[in-house]
Amino acid sequence: MEDLDTLVLRTAVAWQAQGLPVVLVTVARTWGSSPRPPGSLMAINGRGETVGSVSGGCIEDDLILRIREGGVQAACATDTPAVLRYGISADAAHRFGLPCGGTVELVLEPVSPRSQLEALLQACLQRRSTERRLDLRTGEVALGAGHRDGVPVLSDTHLTTHLGPQARIIVIGAGDLSRFLCQMALGLGFEVIVCDPREEHRAGWALDGVQLSHEMPDDLVLRLKPDARTAVVALTHDPKLDDLALIDALQSDAFYVGAIGSRRNSALRHERLRTHFDISEPALHALHGPAGLYIGSKTPAEIALSIMAEVVAVKNGIRQPAPTPVAIGKQSKQSKQDKHGEESAGFPGCEVVV
Repeated sequence: MEDLDTLVLRTAVAWQAQGLPVVLVTVARTWGSSPRPPGSLMAINGRGETVGSVSGGCIEDDLILRIREGGVQAACATDTPAVLRYGISADAAHRFGLPCGGTVELVLEPVSPRSQLEALLQACLQRRSTERRLDLRTGEVALGAGHRDGVPVLSDTHLTTHLGPQARIIVIGAGDLSRFLCQMALGLGFEVIVCDPREEHRAGWALDGVQLSHEMPDDLVLRLKPDARTAVVALTHDPKLDDLALIDALQSDAFYVGAIGSRRNSALRHERLRTHFDISEPALHALHGPAGLYIGSKTPAEIALSIMAEVVAVKNGIRQPAPTPVAIGKQSKQSKQDKHGEESAGFPGCEVVV
């Protein structure tokens, strides 16, 4: 499954190829609360069809109505970009479904060959972070090397945005847990790759939209060279498969590296990586193990939810304070259980079973 930015670009390019007039809408700036962050994209064609979003739906409805009644000229009076604000007053905020006091500033750009959407789409597909500089006076676009998650900048003459590669997750191990995790990752817009060299585990494992590899996990990690938009999660419980892949992942630019396992097995993994592979303490500290946030998960689906929640939190820059990691949550639960056991021992007729 594609992420939303890629879907918007691909659809806009397809509409343009069909000869339909297309307007690309970018959230340039926001003040106060807003439904969509700066950099969000939407495309709308001359029939009023849309892809992507810039609000909770009401701004889209207004733009659709404008275009259906007056064509794309009703949104862009000329063939150059226009800047449009919604929600400047509390009344307008209420009208367009914005939180009270929120303001959204949009750039509406008539799509043409000078928009370079095809080149931008290819850059995204090739996992290249790209800066897009739109000249508001002429509609000309210049593309260059960009910054991951760069913030849009709007001036009187230019809109500069940054589009990074799609978030990606490499999952080591095919099984029930990986199936649930992959389904969630796909729904969240991740590119998903599952790696398992064990034929018996791979047989019958298939999920639409997921690439399935039979390479050794460390070979796959070395080949893909995880970038700053890639997460690596090891789910096999087999050190022969997990450890070597984790070693390479920890020495890559991956924003998240994690592995499942008990606290004891996680401690043993750390010791193996430290003693036998000379992995540095900072790298070991970056390894999430047991992977996930503590939500009391018991089933494969709940464990997958726990892991994906932590992956998304790290991707979005959530550090401290943050939800409780699995290891700390389990330790706290065990302490409470131990305390409860000690208290129970004080009551006549209560038997403490260890």
